[in-house]
Amino acid sequence: VQLVESGGGLVQSGGSLRLSCAASGFAPASRFTFGTYQFTWFRQAPGKEREAISSISIKDGSTNYADSVKGRFAISSDGAKNTVHLNMNSLKPEDTAVYYCATRLDAYGSPWWYAAEYEAWGQGTQVTVSS
Repeated sequence: VQLVESGGGLVQSGGSLRLSCAASGFAPASRFTFGTYQFTWFRQAPGKEREAISSISIKDGSTNYADSVKGRFAISSDGAKNTVHLNMNSLKPEDTAVYYCATRLDAYGSPWWYAAEYEAWGQGTQVTVSS
Protein backbone atom coordinates (compact mmCIF):
# COMPACT_ATOMS: atom_id res chain seq x y z
CA VAL A 1 0.00 0.00 0.00
CA GLN A 2 1.24 3.47 -0.87
CA LEU A 3 0.04 6.64 0.80
CA VAL A 4 0.27 10.22 -0.44
CA GLU A 5 -0.71 13.13 1.78
CA SER A 6 -1.77 16.54 0.57
CA GLY A 7 -3.39 19.69 1.86
CA GLY A 8 -0.82 21.06 4.24
CA GLY A 9 0.17 24.71 4.27
CA LEU A 10 0.40 27.93 6.23
CA VAL A 11 -2.66 29.17 8.07
CA GLN A 12 -3.35 31.75 10.76
CA SER A 13 -4.36 30.77 14.25
CA GLY A 14 -8.06 29.95 14.33
CA GLY A 15 -8.07 28.92 10.70
CA SER A 16 -8.83 25.61 9.03
CA LEU A 17 -7.12 23.11 6.77
CA ARG A 18 -8.12 19.82 5.22
CA LEU A 19 -5.54 17.11 4.82
CA SER A 20 -6.04 14.19 2.46
CA CYS A 21 -4.39 10.79 2.32
CA ALA A 22 -4.76 8.91 -0.94
CA ALA A 23 -4.14 5.17 -0.72
CA SER A 24 -3.16 2.94 -3.62
CA GLY A 25 -1.52 -0.37 -4.33
CA PHE A 26 -4.35 -2.70 -3.39
CA ALA A 27 -3.96 -5.85 -5.49
CA PRO A 28 -7.08 -6.41 -7.62
CA ALA A 29 -7.57 -10.03 -6.57
CA SER A 30 -6.55 -9.51 -2.98
CA ARG A 31 -8.92 -9.80 -0.07
CA PHE A 32 -7.09 -6.87 1.46
CA THR A 33 -8.89 -3.85 0.14
CA PHE A 34 -9.22 -0.25 1.31
CA GLY A 35 -12.04 -1.40 3.55
CA THR A 36 -9.87 -3.80 5.49
CA TYR A 37 -7.48 -1.14 6.74
CA GLN A 38 -7.32 1.32 9.58
CA PHE A 39 -5.88 4.75 8.82
CA THR A 40 -4.28 7.03 11.36
CA TRP A 41 -2.89 10.54 11.25
CA PHE A 42 0.29 11.16 13.20
CA ARG A 43 2.18 14.42 13.56
CA GLN A 44 5.66 15.38 14.64
CA ALA A 45 6.80 18.82 15.61
CA PRO A 46 10.50 19.79 15.76
CA GLY A 47 12.10 18.46 18.90
CA LYS A 48 9.00 16.54 19.94
CA GLU A 49 7.94 12.91 19.78
CA ARG A 50 5.58 11.68 17.12
CA GLU A 51 1.97 11.93 18.25
CA ALA A 52 -0.99 9.90 17.06
CA ILE A 53 -3.90 12.29 16.65
CA SER A 54 -6.76 10.51 14.90
CA SER A 55 -7.69 7.20 13.36
CA ILE A 56 -10.57 5.66 11.44
CA SER A 57 -11.58 2.08 10.81
CA ILE A 58 -12.85 1.94 7.24
CA LYS A 59 -15.00 -1.17 7.77
CA ASP A 60 -17.11 0.22 10.59
CA GLY A 61 -16.31 3.93 10.57
CA SER A 62 -15.22 4.02 14.19
CA THR A 63 -12.88 6.88 15.03
CA ASN A 64 -10.40 7.86 17.70
CA TYR A 65 -8.94 11.23 18.63
CA ALA A 66 -6.14 12.44 20.84
CA ASP A 67 -7.26 14.79 23.58
CA SER A 68 -5.18 17.55 22.01
CA VAL A 69 -7.40 17.66 18.90
CA LYS A 70 -10.74 16.35 20.13
CA GLY A 71 -13.54 18.67 19.18
CA ARG A 72 -11.42 20.52 16.62
CA PHE A 73 -10.36 17.82 14.15
CA ALA A 74 -12.56 15.36 12.28
CA ILE A 75 -11.43 12.30 10.33
CA SER A 76 -13.45 10.81 7.50
CA SER A 77 -13.05 8.44 4.59
CA ASP A 78 -14.16 8.28 0.96
CA GLY A 79 -14.28 4.66 -0.14
CA ALA A 80 -14.93 5.57 -3.77
CA LYS A 81 -11.61 7.38 -3.91
CA ASN A 82 -9.64 5.30 -1.37
CA THR A 83 -8.95 8.51 0.50
CA VAL A 84 -8.96 9.57 4.12
CA HIS A 85 -9.44 13.19 5.12
CA LEU A 86 -8.58 15.13 8.24
CA ASN A 87 -10.55 18.34 8.68
CA MET A 88 -8.71 20.62 11.07
CA ASN A 89 -10.54 23.59 12.58
CA SER A 90 -9.63 26.18 15.21
CA LEU A 91 -5.99 25.60 14.49
CA LYS A 92 -3.44 26.70 17.06
CA PRO A 93 0.28 27.43 16.76
CA GLU A 94 0.94 24.24 18.72
CA ASP A 95 -0.64 22.27 15.87
CA THR A 96 2.38 23.16 13.74
CA ALA A 97 4.02 19.91 12.68
CA VAL A 98 4.62 17.51 9.83
CA TYR A 99 1.50 15.40 9.49
CA TYR A 100 1.79 11.78 8.39
CA CYS A 101 -0.84 9.31 7.28
CA ALA A 102 -0.25 5.67 8.15
CA THR A 103 -2.18 2.46 7.71
CA ARG A 104 -2.38 -1.07 9.02
CA LEU A 105 -4.75 -3.97 8.54
CA ASP A 106 -7.73 -3.57 10.79
CA ALA A 107 -7.03 -6.78 12.66
CA TYR A 108 -4.57 -5.70 15.29
CA GLY A 109 -5.51 -5.74 18.91
CA SER A 110 -2.98 -3.12 19.88
CA PRO A 111 -4.01 0.48 20.55
CA TRP A 112 -4.63 2.73 17.56
CA TRP A 113 -1.79 4.99 18.58
CA TYR A 114 0.82 2.20 18.57
CA ALA A 115 2.96 3.39 15.66
CA ALA A 116 5.22 0.32 15.40
CA GLU A 117 2.46 -1.82 13.85
CA TYR A 118 1.66 0.52 10.97
CA GLU A 119 2.87 -1.01 7.73
CA ALA A 120 2.77 1.93 5.36
CA TRP A 121 3.46 5.64 5.83
CA GLY A 122 3.12 8.67 3.64
CA GLN A 123 5.87 11.19 3.06
CA GLY A 124 4.27 13.79 5.32
CA THR A 125 2.82 17.22 4.73
CA GLN A 126 3.80 20.37 6.62
CA VAL A 127 1.21 22.30 8.58
CA THR A 128 2.26 25.66 9.95
CA VAL A 129 -0.06 27.76 12.11
CA SER A 130 1.00 31.34 12.69
CA SER A 131 -0.03 33.28 15.77
